Amino acid sequence: MGPKLPPNATRAILSLLPKELPPSLQSRPATLCQVLSRYPRDGVGQVVHQCRWALKGIHGSYWQVTKTKLKLEGKHGKAWGRLVWKGKMVSKSEELIPGSLKYSWTTGSS
Repeated sequence: MGPKLPPNATRAILSLLPKELPPSLQSRPATLCQVLSRYPRDGVGQVVHQCRWALKGIHGSYWQVTKTKLKLEGKHGKAWGRLVWKGKMVSKSEELIPGSLKYSWTTGSS
């Protein structure tokens, strides 16, 4: 384990950060493009799901991202992938992921 920073050093570092963190440093749910922009290669290889799926009782469902085209630092764009729905692979080939800007997304399986 690394050395512990004194409390005043921690405050000094936090004071250098902007009040609202850029999307690349936020970990909360966001649009699919914003979530993917936080990762190397614009999120290719990530597993993502819509937050509302868990609220509806849909578990074991996610998209495996295979390709992305992000614009404006992740505020807009498109993503392609393969859908796994309730544990079963639904997509036979890569397809455009719908609702990328409409819903809240997060990483992992629902």
